[in-house]
Amino acid sequence: MCTRIKNCLAMSPFKHLILASLVLAGCAQTPVAPVAASAPDAAAPEAVAAIEPVLPNVELSSELLYEFLLAEFASQRGHQALAVEGSQELARLTRDPRLAKRAAQLALESGDMNRAVEAFRFWQETEPSALMATRILSSLLLRGGRLDEARIEFVKVLKSEEPAVGAVFMQLYTMAASYPDKAAVLQLMRELAAPYPQVAEAHWLVAQLATAALEEKLALSEVRRARELKPEWDAPVSLEAQLLNKSEPQKSLALLQRHLSVHPAAGGIRLQYARALLTQKQYQAAREEFQLLATASPDNVDLAFAIALISLQLNDLSGAELQFKAALLKGGKTQDVIEYFLGQLSEAREDEAEALTHYRGVTQGEYQLTAQLRMVYLLNKQGRLDDARAQLQQAQAVTPAQRVQVLVIEAQLLSEAKRSTEAYRVLEQGMVKLPDQPDLLYEAAMLADKLGKFDVSEKYLRRLIKLKPDHAHAYNALGYSLLERNVRIKEALALVERALQLTPDDFAIMDSVGWGYYRSGKLDESVAMLQRAFAGNPDPEIAAHLGEVLWIRGDRAEAAKVWQDSLKAHPDNAPLQAVMKRYMP
Repeated sequence: MCTRIKNCLAMSPFKHLILASLVLAGCAQTPVAPVAASAPDAAAPEAVAAIEPVLPNVELSSELLYEFLLAEFASQRGHQALAVEGSQELARLTRDPRLAKRAAQLALESGDMNRAVEAFRFWQETEPSALMATRILSSLLLRGGRLDEARIEFVKVLKSEEPAVGAVFMQLYTMAASYPDKAAVLQLMRELAAPYPQVAEAHWLVAQLATAALEEKLALSEVRRARELKPEWDAPVSLEAQLLNKSEPQKSLALLQRHLSVHPAAGGIRLQYARALLTQKQYQAAREEFQLLATASPDNVDLAFAIALISLQLNDLSGAELQFKAALLKGGKTQDVIEYFLGQLSEAREDEAEALTHYRGVTQGEYQLTAQLRMVYLLNKQGRLDDARAQLQQAQAVTPAQRVQVLVIEAQLLSEAKRSTEAYRVLEQGMVKLPDQPDLLYEAAMLADKLGKFDVSEKYLRRLIKLKPDHAHAYNALGYSLLERNVRIKEALALVERALQLTPDDFAIMDSVGWGYYRSGKLDESVAMLQRAFAGNPDPEIAAHLGEVLWIRGDRAEAAKVWQDSLKAHPDNAPLQAVMKRYMP
């Protein structure tokens, strides 16, 4: 008796080669059952009732078997174009739905969407009851932007699964949500949903897509209808609350609260409610909701962590510590984060030794560098500058920006310790390894100016301006340095005015411009600008400048009042003391 093709295909491709000559010799004229093809990877949910396809009665020939083997081997060896072409030709020759299905799968795997659409249409033609073909074809047409064609296929899918049509609408959302033309896909889905006015999922689908298309009025209308049809369903409540939160946050909270009063086990809604309370800064109520969630999920480290952070916000340090330690015992990927916040708590309690212990426990993750820098701060605060510098050198600075940050901090520590020459050397050495880093250039320029290296400072600032033409503070620093030395006043004034153009609300730069007007002999303009700066920021150095210009203009009583009031607030400010001593010895 002759072997049929379907039996041959149950074996491996290598066995096909062994049996091919026997099949060709003995079966060439015998009617055979069609080849069984495997299902596409993108399998859709099964139809409600499977219908066996009508199979053609096709005789085996050497050409047919050769074409099949060629397509299969081409697919296995990565020659997808050859596999697609061969499988489609074989399907056309036999009109076998299983071969058509295999051809559709290979076309889909090839990534050639046009060939895939053609192949799935042919599969539909050979097996009209194949719902999988219709599902995948509709998805392909949607992805290809062929919405009118997709609509026809989606209608078929919906009609074929009317007993479970709600689930189909939910699946439609996953396909439609990523479509780039939000208005167009919304219109398509509204047309598909229209025949199903009593299906809550259809209204929810339209509401979601209307939200994405910024049609909020439509979204609210549709999601409310979905909620009316399925009041126990959380999803419409969640979406309506999100929509309301933008303009009517209190109504959003009330909606979530009402749903929870009827469905207290709705964990997703409770979490949304807790987060909404946080947004409204109702910290106590938010903590209570998070605690309810934590009671229901006692092993959830994220909930314990959230409660701890809210406790911090409420200044409940003991409560925060309790929750952080509970989260730490639960383990998980947030351990380093918890150690960091425990360090913050210890700092708040002024227990620096414990803070250092917790910061050392941060051995990886997003807070590692921050924890190391907090250690540097605490060590320096304790007068342990060398230990602080050693800790800095161990800091996990990976990016250029982080490495610059570490260098700048080390220079600032040295500068505060009145070791400005060493600080400058640190920055100079850093610029060799990290050239043209704006923050490094700026800090080096400031230190160079402080050390009297004015040419070097100007060189760095001009380099910075070339790299970042909108760097307002570089213009201001260079201009102010010239003004302080009372040189190149016209150029200096132009520099600080340019800085003010770039950041018109910066009070320090207003002070520089006011000082530039003073150096230029424009006393009234200077007083006006300095008063504006001082009103925005009553800094003692601005007070020193304002008082000096008022004194020179002849308003000595007003100048004295500005100085004396500022001195009361800042009794140790050296620049203020110096100018008062000069004019009021």
